[in-house]
Order: sequence, then structure tokens, then C-alpha cells
Amino acid sequence: MRMYDLIYTKKLGGALSQEQIAFWVKGAADGSIADEQSASLLMAICWRGMTTEETLALTLAMRDSGIRMDLSAVPGIKVDKHSTGGVGDKTTLILGPIVAACGVPCPMFSGRGLGHTGGTIDKFAAIPGLKVELTDAEFIRSLRETRFANSAPTGDIAPADKKLYALRDVTATVESIPLITASIMSKKLAGGADALVLDVKCGATAFMKTLDDARTLARSMVDVGTAHGMQIRALITRMDAPLGWAIGNALEVMESVEILRGEHAESELAQMSFRLAAEMLIMGGAARTLPEAQAKVQASIQDGSALETLRRFVALNGGDATALDDFRRLPQPGQTVEVRADRDGYISAIDGRALGLLAMDLGAGRRDRHDILDLGVGIRVQVAVGQKVAKGDPLFQVLTKANQIVKPELYLSTLVWTQEPPAPTSWLLDAIGC
Repeated sequence: MRMYDLIYTKKLGGALSQEQIAFWVKGAADGSIADEQSASLLMAICWRGMTTEETLALTLAMRDSGIRMDLSAVPGIKVDKHSTGGVGDKTTLILGPIVAACGVPCPMFSGRGLGHTGGTIDKFAAIPGLKVELTDAEFIRSLRETRFANSAPTGDIAPADKKLYALRDVTATVESIPLITASIMSKKLAGGADALVLDVKCGATAFMKTLDDARTLARSMVDVGTAHGMQIRALITRMDAPLGWAIGNALEVMESVEILRGEHAESELAQMSFRLAAEMLIMGGAARTLPEAQAKVQASIQDGSALETLRRFVALNGGDATALDDFRRLPQPGQTVEVRADRDGYISAIDGRALGLLAMDLGAGRRDRHDILDLGVGIRVQVAVGQKVAKGDPLFQVLTKANQIVKPELYLSTLVWTQEPPAPTSWLLDAIGC
């Protein structure tokens, strides 16, 4: 086979065979195919798309480029969750301990943040001493002893995805539904879970800007998972404003712990995390109906077992579990700057992407993969969409390095003001799958 022929076929809108796709993925992973040729094919796929059969073949080839985790030593139905990401999305830190406390093993491989979106691994890294890159043996031990395991994926899991994603990241080919599907599902199928709940974000700060596109992506991933024997369900959730009050790694740990303590129970973040957890309990056989699952979720919060599960997970993997009760032990900023309202009115929108970029500028996120984070800095969002605000009211706390200059106008520019309250909107837009 020649890569030239694959590129030419896809450039004209033709379909690639399973053998051609396997040839490409293997060559991309082992370096025998030039990056320039892989980049050309990625662009052709981005423009021309892929059939369902092609997407399935790409997912399998990427999955089989590395090892497949064997979690059979852990009893029970293992249930994973994946979110397509967003500013302030710390649902994994909340729902993982809840699901585990309710008796369902919850294995999760998470990523690091880049650009305006934060990564779950970076949030966990804010807990002093916590090991965020577990060996296979450590991962299985954590899952057996606490029913919860979270780690950065090893280089042995879907290595072709790591290579191709790096090319996508620098060639503006990230936003392709077949490529997103194969990237996510190859890792999930290799990760060893029996079932998967997807949180597909939709809105101004998400990859999928429209509900139609979000539904297409959700259906694509559900179809791939189902075809390979995985129980899978997708919730489509709104992602316009930041999710929760915390943007920044230590701050997001604090907010997650507060929700596990029973605080902020009516917040969108809490409700979303609780619903995703309930879906996972149904898939894991711990509940038959949504009301039953939701009752178990609430019980784990009220009796403290969810927070205790997080403590056990942290302690088992080398972290300082006392930091979950004493936030002073988490990384701290050098200074805190208040940003206050310069007018009266209602907040009708908050630009989550702009706030994510501002947090990145503070040091909470990476411009490129080699940046070193400041885990103590971030933004505390003190206003919500729909809230009535008077001039002088607090809007943001900017937690940053000592002596770093903060320009309030940059934060004020992320808000859209109206004189009438905006119409309420739901965070849950649709559900797809079993």
C-alpha cells in the first residue's frame, strides 16, 4: 500500500478499507509513515468525513496499537465516564467517589489540560503527594481497594492516538466527528471498562457548538461502543458559562470536596454530577431505575461515604488526604484581587472560553504541552447567569502570583449584561443510548 493512494482516495471523498486504515495507523504509530502524509490524510478526513464502517475500523486500529487493560481481577461491572471537556468541568472528582461508594467499580483514565480547558489529572495533581500516573498494578489495586481508580493513561494504551492527536492539535483538525470518536473510544475500549457514560458538551465553549452536531457526535460514539459490546449512554449537556464557581486546579478540588460534603447541592455542577453518577449506577447494576439511583447518590453524600472514598483513594495513592479537610494544605496563590461590578443589571451570559484563557494566562493552564502549571492560581466566579447585580457587587476573585498585575476590565468583558432577566435554560439537552 502507498499513503499517497489513501490520501488521494479520501481527498476525492472515497472510503478507505479496514486494511488501509490499519496500515496507516500502524505506520503513524511506529514512524514508518511521515508526519506530513498523516497530516494530509487527517485534513482530508476533516473535510470529507468517514463512513460508520471507516470510523469503526479507525477506532479498532487505534485501540489495537497498544495494550488492552485486563480488569477481570476486579469483581463487578466496571463503569467509566468521559466528558468532552469544558471550563470548570470537575465532575470526575465528584462522581467517581460517589459511584465507588455505592458499590460500582469506577476505572478512569484522564487527561491533562491544554489551552482554555482544564484537565482532570492537573486537578488531582493539586492534592499534595497524590500520584497521578499509576502503573497497571497500582491502578488495579486502587480499583480493588477503593472501587475508584484515576490515572493519566500510560504510553502503552492507544499510542497511535497520542501520535495522531499531536498532529491534529497543530493542524487544526481536532474538530472532526470521526476523529474525535476514534480518539475517545479507542482509549475507552482499551481501558477495560464494561460500560461507559458520556457527557457530550454543547455550546459556545464546547467543541460541538450546535445541538445537531452534539447529537451526531454522541450517536457516533454510542454506535462504536455498542458495536464492540460496551454498554454506553450519552448525555448532552450545555456548556456556555463555566461549570461551577472554580476555575483553576486547587480551587476545583475545593469545590468538588464541598459538593461531596453536601454543599452547593442545587448548583448546576452538583446536579449534573449527581445525574451522571446515577446513570453509572444503573449501568453497574446498583440500581434499576433513575429515582432509585438518584436516592443512592444522595445517601452517599449524606452519610459521608462518598467523601470518605475520595480520602481513601488519595491516601492509598500517596496523597495528603488531610488536605481535603484543610484547604490550607493545598497550593495557595500569592495574592487575591477582587473584581466588582461597574453597573447595575442582570447577567445574561458568561464567556467561559474567555475566562478559561484568562486562567491560563494566570498559570492555571498550558499554552503548550511543556508549560509548568501554578496549581494554586485561578478564578473564583461569584456571579451566575440570570443573577441580578448591583454596581459594586463582587463578580470575581482572581487568585494569582504575588505582584502579578490584574486588569479588571478583562474580566468584566467576559459578561453580557441586560436590563431584564434572561429566560432560564436547562443544563440537560438530550440523552442518547441504552
